[in-house]
Amino acid sequence: VPAHAGLIVCNKTAAPAKFALGRFNGRHWVSEGWWSLDGHRCTTVISAPLKARYYYLYATDGGPGSWDGSRDFCVSTAGRFKIAGRRDCAARGFERRGFFEMDTGQKTDYTQSLSD
Repeated sequence: VPAHAGLIVCNKTAAPAKFALGRFNGRHWVSEGWWSLDGHRCTTVISAPLKARYYYLYATDGGPGSWDGSRDFCVSTAGRFKIAGRRDCAARGFERRGFFEMDTGQKTDYTQSLSD
């Protein structure tokens, strides 16, 4: 079986969730989303070997539940988005969310789980 490379996000909860990814693309900080993920499902977010050690994720179940952190990125509340830059979110018409850090340990593939 060939080795899988990339970034996978798994929703280990029963509730559907949506999430956004933050990363440095070699030139700029970029945030993109939203991916929707039913409960007890996984999806491939990056289908190529990972190049960075750190990636950032924000997820919400649409209610009081969220997976967040202290690394600020801009997000759009109006569907799919890809935003360059992490500063001046409100001035550019976006909202700011705190993303949590995923340390891949320099691996070319990584799986992040969202759980209760």
